[in-house]
Amino acid sequence: MVFKLNTKKKILNPTIVVAFPGFGLVGVIATEFLTTHMAVSKIGRHWFEQLPASIAIHEGRMIDPVGVFYNEKSNVILVHSISAASGIEWEAANIAKEIANLTKAKEIICLDGVGIAQDVEPTGKIFFYSSEERDKKKFENLKLEPLKESIVLGMAPALLLKSDIPVIALFAETQSNLPDSKAAAKLIKVLDEYLELKVDSAPLLETAVKFEEKLRKMVAQNQKAADEQEKKKLSYVG
Repeated sequence: MVFKLNTKKKILNPTIVVAFPGFGLVGVIATEFLTTHMAVSKIGRHWFEQLPASIAIHEGRMIDPVGVFYNEKSNVILVHSISAASGIEWEAANIAKEIANLTKAKEIICLDGVGIAQDVEPTGKIFFYSSEERDKKKFENLKLEPLKESIVLGMAPALLLKSDIPVIALFAETQSNLPDSKAAAKLIKVLDEYLELKVDSAPLLETAVKFEEKLRKMVAQNQKAADEQEKKKLSYVG
């Protein structure tokens, strides 16, 4: 599938923020918050044809597997996915890369979570890794810690390996693989400062908790549909 942007306005040199379901769903909760708290227009969508066909319905509205949104004021493109990228990380990274090529984007920011042990006291840290040396000082000034020793899986490494433009990976510390709205809220605050989004942070945590529950249901429904499709496939074979 060739990706196309559905917009009459020319978008040039944006920052692309990408989030797929990962540890704690922190990136997806963060991008969901931004798509509803910023003036955005939907400029594209995507699905993975090698995965079972499935959609999520929420409050009578269809949620795309991958939705692409644009905020003109901040010149930010949000790639928000409820489809897990596990096993299709390279194709998922290609979506961001194609959007970057179409718009001559200046950078890609990938949002994800990083797990810590249950017996470790959480500190609420946000770690970063940047492909560009010049960006490191910016994030250190925002009191983020550089990721120095780690094995990283998922979207971030696929983007770092495939992208021709600067990639910044932000990892929110979380103790659970369950949705973590508090960690997502911290990611949003970092993005707000770095990109000067000027989102209202007052209702941030309360709203993030609501998103957490909604996303938990949508991702569960998506997984259930995939499981049912697999069962049908096995029944045909057996």
